[in-house]
Amino acid sequence: MSPEKPRLLVIGSRGFLGSYAAQAAKQEFEVSEGNRGPTGHPGVVIDVRDIDSVNAAFRAVHPDLVLLCSAISDIDRCELFPEEAKAVNFRGAEHVAHASARSNARLLFISTGAVFDGRKHGYTEDDPVSPVSVYGETKAMAEKSVLALGSSAIVVRIALAIGFAPHSGTNSLLDGLKKKWASGQVVALPVHEQRNPIDAVAAARFMLELLEKKDACGIFHLGCADPITRYDLGLKLASRMGYLGQVEPQLAPIPGRAPRGLDHYLLTDKLRSMSAIPIPTCEQVIERCFNVAA
Repeated sequence: MSPEKPRLLVIGSRGFLGSYAAQAAKQEFEVSEGNRGPTGHPGVVIDVRDIDSVNAAFRAVHPDLVLLCSAISDIDRCELFPEEAKAVNFRGAEHVAHASARSNARLLFISTGAVFDGRKHGYTEDDPVSPVSVYGETKAMAEKSVLALGSSAIVVRIALAIGFAPHSGTNSLLDGLKKKWASGQVVALPVHEQRNPIDAVAAARFMLELLEKKDACGIFHLGCADPITRYDLGLKLASRMGYLGQVEPQLAPIPGRAPRGLDHYLLTDKLRSMSAIPIPTCEQVIERCFNVAA
């Protein structure tokens, strides 16, 4: 008789990263997908803003492991609607953290490089947080709630996740760029912002590996080995999609938008020392976006 698979609850499984993680987990885990309705979709209904909804979902699933992907990740929307951002990104994570603790479930929370101000080249997990946006502030507060669970909790910070979404309705960067380029738009991308992106396929693999490792805990930075400006990344993506002439440099921040850190290069030495998966280069990340079977 084969052993039972661990029960994994993926909260936000119809979002960009959540959809990749839920699909990748199905071989090794008994996966339950949690989303804010409608009830016609498979899985359980869970609204992280509502503690009763969270508790009901946990009672229905009895998870051993929880992957919290649900968030408002649109940095400009968070700046315009700070209370909404706080309710989802902070209070929602707090509700899930408390439910995980009561259920003795191991929680992995997806955070962001935006918890840093971007004034340093190369952040480690031990650097103090210093967010400059509402989005970064809500994620930094959520990290504290998750880490307060103790030794079993994991926070994974990602500077930039890229790839094509499996379905519509997500905030996929590549889908958004392709739509603009296909309509003939020229897209301006900042030359002054550096990130080390990770593709959604690799991100899912790393996160699931961390959940399975009993000795993995605390904060991990996840990204490719080498940083790149958003402009240079855009050039590479446009070239792959046949729109190379439709990228132009954005030389200064756009007035009225949420502030963004200039340099969110997240150092991955801690993850490298623990993971059996090699840290990819930026070129490998881009290649995998166009070959998701890699």
